[in-house]
Amino acid sequence: MPEVLALAMLLCAVGPAAMFCINLAAYRRPEPSRDSSLPTISLLIPARDEERSIGAALQAALASTGVEFELVVMDDASTDRTAEIVRAFAAQDARVRLEQAPPLPPGWNGKQHACWALANVARNELLCFVDADVRLQPEALARMAAQLVHGRDGAGSSLISGFPRQETRTWLEWLLLPLIHFVLLGFLPVSRMRASTDPAFAAGCGQFLMVRREAYFASGGHSGIRTTMHDGLLLPRLLRQHGHATDLADLAPLATCRMYHNAAQVWSGLAKNATEGLAAPARIVPTTALLLLGQVLPFVAALWLLHSSARPVVMVLVVAAVVAAWLPRALAAERFGQSWRSVLLHPFGILVLLLIQWYALLRKLAGTPVEWKSRAYAKE
Repeated sequence: MPEVLALAMLLCAVGPAAMFCINLAAYRRPEPSRDSSLPTISLLIPARDEERSIGAALQAALASTGVEFELVVMDDASTDRTAEIVRAFAAQDARVRLEQAPPLPPGWNGKQHACWALANVARNELLCFVDADVRLQPEALARMAAQLVHGRDGAGSSLISGFPRQETRTWLEWLLLPLIHFVLLGFLPVSRMRASTDPAFAAGCGQFLMVRREAYFASGGHSGIRTTMHDGLLLPRLLRQHGHATDLADLAPLATCRMYHNAAQVWSGLAKNATEGLAAPARIVPTTALLLLGQVLPFVAALWLLHSSARPVVMVLVVAAVVAAWLPRALAAERFGQSWRSVLLHPFGILVLLLIQWYALLRKLAGTPVEWKSRAYAKE
């Protein structure tokens, strides 16, 4: 094996590993709030056929402490017991309100339309969009609001987001979903994100987005990203395009989410908005090359070395590349409570992730509609 290829593998593995380690110190959980005058919050949940999860979501949210809030659920043409369950909660707690989403207009994604409708009926200063499968800890809202208002340096921001701890039970869940933190912290310079409003450094998670009301409407909010399925990325980007600062915090200790329940849902869910992220046409080729060289080929080369002879320098480079590729995954498993099976099968997980990205891109190029929540969306 040529030394040049071994060196390329090491460099492609060390880059994300170094970035991950630097970011891990900056990506911290929000501190306990000591502010007794935090802004009021409108906790906003879009819900379409969520009878399996909405009750637990409301029960967890209503236990929130340290902040005044209302809880508004937008029933988006559900065909199950979603609205009935919310009405039962509203009858017992005046903080809960059920709203009915207007008919979906042409050109809108369903979730973005429901979130926009929620924002327009919200009454409080901070808008907090939370998916129906997220379970908040009692301190989550107050801690996130305090970091939004004060920041880590006193400056604050207009939007804050974070990734809940992902509950993974089926094999494709635990293989792929832990890669969220690897991609986020291995390739986004968090310090540069906080130091500027450059849209190139936008990041967020659609499962939890807390935003100042004034900044949200001034930038267009969800109406400005009406066609997308990826508000976690594109809402922060939209705000940054309008000069607003956005931030991230480690939400894993403060919220959990069971995003998908089987392999088919994982595949469809990750593919539905892939072309707005890693699978963007201008990004997918260099991303594929970087991930293959740094996260897959070192393990292939290590297996080859077990059955072949090579110069000592090549052996050292390959072993170092394997360690560098595994290091972020081991740190993430320890920090975020992720499956160690996913760590051990890291190169295989990367291959499956790349397969989903290319599948999504080819589907987009073919003009195949994307179906989600019983609605079909044409990919432009």
